[in-house]
Amino acid sequence: MTDTFLYLTLGTNDLARAARFYDAALAPLGLARRTTLETEIGYGHPADSRARLWITLPFDGNPASVGNGSMPALVAASSEAVRAFHAAALAHGGSDEGAPGPRPYGQGFYAAYVRDPDGNKLSAVHLA
Repeated sequence: MTDTFLYLTLGTNDLARAARFYDAALAPLGLARRTTLETEIGYGHPADSRARLWITLPFDGNPASVGNGSMPALVAASSEAVRAFHAAALAHGGSDEGAPGPRPYGQGFYAAYVRDPDGNKLSAVHLA
């Protein structure tokens, strides 16, 4: 397997709130918090040696802001995992950006879209 990226970062203005959201929303996708530091938390797959998704207070000390057009799409093992991701995200402070269901981006493309409590957009996708 070739790694496509080393890591992604998303900004937050409230690390504790973000941790509650991401701990719950990423669990159905098989991702868990691997690192907790004073200014950032990192998530990864148990089979990977490193965290690949980082939620961080901005390094420059300015407020985090949402990148218009930015959206990590996370792999889901099943359509059930997509639905569980969406439900957990909404139950932990996220907002709906597109309910779970098939999308016209290719055969078997099943996805859900949410925003985290800071406004960052995320997607979980299962490719059947």
